[in-house]
Amino acid sequence: MNKFLVLVIDSFGVGAMDDVPQVRPQDSGANTCGHILQTFPALRLPTLEQLGLINALQLAAPHCDHSVMRASPAATFGVAQLQHEGGDTFMGHQEIMGTLPLPPLRMPFSKVIDKVEAALLRAGYHVTRHPDGELALLWVNDAVAIGDNLEADLGQVFNICANLSAVPFSEVEKIGRIVRAQVEVGRVIAYGGLLASSAQILAAVESKQGCYIGINSPRAGVYQRGFEVVHLGYGVDASVQVPARLHQQGITSVLVGKVADIVANPHGRNYPRLVDSQIILDITLEEMQRPQAAFICTNIQETDLAGHAEDTARYAERLQLVDNALARIIAHMDVSDCLVVMADHGNDPTVGHSKHTREQVPLLVYRRGQQPCALGIRRTLSDVGATVCEFFHARIPQNGDGFLAALNAAGIQSA
Repeated sequence: MNKFLVLVIDSFGVGAMDDVPQVRPQDSGANTCGHILQTFPALRLPTLEQLGLINALQLAAPHCDHSVMRASPAATFGVAQLQHEGGDTFMGHQEIMGTLPLPPLRMPFSKVIDKVEAALLRAGYHVTRHPDGELALLWVNDAVAIGDNLEADLGQVFNICANLSAVPFSEVEKIGRIVRAQVEVGRVIAYGGLLASSAQILAAVESKQGCYIGINSPRAGVYQRGFEVVHLGYGVDASVQVPARLHQQGITSVLVGKVADIVANPHGRNYPRLVDSQIILDITLEEMQRPQAAFICTNIQETDLAGHAEDTARYAERLQLVDNALARIIAHMDVSDCLVVMADHGNDPTVGHSKHTREQVPLLVYRRGQQPCALGIRRTLSDVGATVCEFFHARIPQNGDGFLAALNAAGIQSA
């Protein structure tokens, strides 16, 4: 069938990066996988165990031994480091797709509010500032708020939050692109939901540290009904990423779940705005069973949501669901298919805060008959994207060193 599936268990890190004490001391000691297994030592994840989860955990954090699960002698495994700064879902997936991450600019929205306001006024929008005073966000056409993202690391992301009952999403995206053209932070997120009143947005205004101001999106209710979103990244060139490279080779890319919200794939099949893990995994299995060759990338977001909620039990339960689904997926794979299970960063629910953690991620590879192979510690998530392109004989993406040669050198055992 010639399928290459990359299953991203969002936030499932295996130990803090070496640079954490210098760049993110709040993440010191983080180990999402290790601490979940420490909290639930009897937890069994037999498919991930077979694929080498404990092997990867021991490679990244040699002293973690809290589980009934054990290393697999038959595993093909490694660990991938984050090349992007911090630990970010958007940039993590761009890196997986072969983008060389650029250092993002950090600043509060207040530093660029004049520039953004002038651009919107030139474009014909009605723009005011809210609230009155020195620290304010922009209020556009009485339905759209522009300010700081208060959920990510402060200063790295700007948000455009809209009432889609009052303004169409196409207009919100247009506003987002105007903002994107004026600023150099890592990401601009344009999103909205169907609200009874735009006043719900203004009622959810919050400020932090005296210089950041934005919308508490859950409190505003924008996620509850009719949610739509577009993520606009800084320095991301889709033409050098895996989907574009594969399209040139006549190979379809299929994006399932949150990855479809944040990675450009205009020529492929996309399943955006999905959160339910079972639905996402069912779609993934269906795509694996199609007859045509394809690259499939699936994001399991509910693990990340459990990390944000600091809910270790929910995280463990979602991992069990993923493990069961992986067993079904592997059962339908043939000798021409390849599976990579990985993550994009960490989100340790025990570390003492509710944000992402800067962690190495597991790199677990399965091919039917693949002989054991140690892939070591890879310097970037982009090595996966480069391997996908090697698999389909396409031009490699902008960034990354593939490991297909190492897999082939280890050999495939004939049935």
